[in-house]
Amino acid sequence: MTLPTVAIGALGGTIASTSKDGTEVVPTLSAAALAAAVPGLEETATVRAETLASLPSPSLDEPTVVRTLAWAQAAVDAGARGVVVTQGTDTLEESAYLLDLFWERPEPLVVTGAMRSPQAAGADGPANLLTAVRCALASDSRERGVLVAFDDELHQARWVAKTDSMSTSAFRSAVFGPIGRCVEGEVVYGVPPGRVPALRLAPGQEARDPRVPLVATYLGDDGYVLDAIRAEDVDGVVIAGFGAGHVSARMAEAVGRLARQVPVVFASRTGSGPTGRAMYGYPGSEIDLLARGAVGAGWLSPVKARLLLWALALRGPLARADVAAEFELRGRP
Repeated sequence: MTLPTVAIGALGGTIASTSKDGTEVVPTLSAAALAAAVPGLEETATVRAETLASLPSPSLDEPTVVRTLAWAQAAVDAGARGVVVTQGTDTLEESAYLLDLFWERPEPLVVTGAMRSPQAAGADGPANLLTAVRCALASDSRERGVLVAFDDELHQARWVAKTDSMSTSAFRSAVFGPIGRCVEGEVVYGVPPGRVPALRLAPGQEARDPRVPLVATYLGDDGYVLDAIRAEDVDGVVIAGFGAGHVSARMAEAVGRLARQVPVVFASRTGSGPTGRAMYGYPGSEIDLLARGAVGAGWLSPVKARLLLWALALRGPLARADVAAEFELRGRP
């Protein structure tokens, strides 16, 4: 029997890390070594494994993810039924969402990793990788964009977040929950396929590397940090605000000054729930920030809002109206 083909691209992370004495764990294993360590994988799929990078996840960056996107597209063009990317968990929610913004193919692209290294007792990497491969092969995974497979749960890249620093159940979709599970080897979804259309890149645009800082507000914030950002040095800025995206009155003045020059997006730092639209009217409220020219991120977390603004800037200069339209489309369920 001919098995379907799955392409596995490894970027490093805990799932690919080893150590000599249980400490100083660093990425060392190749994609082929990761695949070879998964019981039952060879009976599930024909694997094409390629090591794309060998980095701890904090050292991943957007250009590396964009190159991974090109590799995944080429893998599908070469006949892969689905694609799996393995990486470290610290930035997994961001890499998955950036891939999702540009993934136009109906074939599944699934991102996974591990919280325990291969040498640790109860290493979760092999199980997560097998779940990801099964997800990539499942016909019902098509037309869902990029998915995250972790601890037998399947999440949409747009909503998933790492919510625990150590647990093997570290990934959650706080508001809407996982969309599927892998049970006894079967991939089961609770919602029908459907996604927001992907962004498109023109030839040459992928070579750009926009600068989009993320600034978190705090008690007593007077706008000092935001005012230190020179508009000519950035393509846009995202603010992680209190509650529904609020900031102090003095911070709001800084937002207004910068928003006259570059796109400024405000998101909620709470970890769940959207930015407001029309409730509060004090200086620094959502009504005030919108009047000053800032754009609300909707349901997107600050890091996801930053990636969307970065992705939009990758395609060229940004107009506020275009930014607002994209966040209206992509920042809602």
